[in-house]
Amino acid sequence: QVKLVESGGGLVQPGGSLRLSCAASGSIAGIYAMGWYRQDPGNQRELVATVTSGGTKNYADSVKGRFTISRVNAENTVYLQMNSLKPEDTAVYYCNANVRPRGRDYLELWGQGTLVTVSS
Repeated sequence: QVKLVESGGGLVQPGGSLRLSCAASGSIAGIYAMGWYRQDPGNQRELVATVTSGGTKNYADSVKGRFTISRVNAENTVYLQMNSLKPEDTAVYYCNANVRPRGRDYLELWGQGTLVTVSS
């Protein structure tokens, strides 16, 4: 069974930093895009950042210059370094990946979500 497992959320003061990690596990033949989305109560899930297997990155305007997405293809892992955090960054952050299990077509997978709270 292929799955995504996230870690790294928590409580941080405004202006602080957090690093989220997401690892894909299972029998994996390849992963195209990996990324992060977030959702707070009352709002739709929104894109934060994505990175393709070739290294092309995309960021939401609201996080440009503050967040950095990175990926280690050999480890099927994606990271989100979040700096200069603001209260409006508070949300559940979800890892997302387009994964091709061995012998199967690509699937879109989601992690279980990790809560990031920015508050003093």
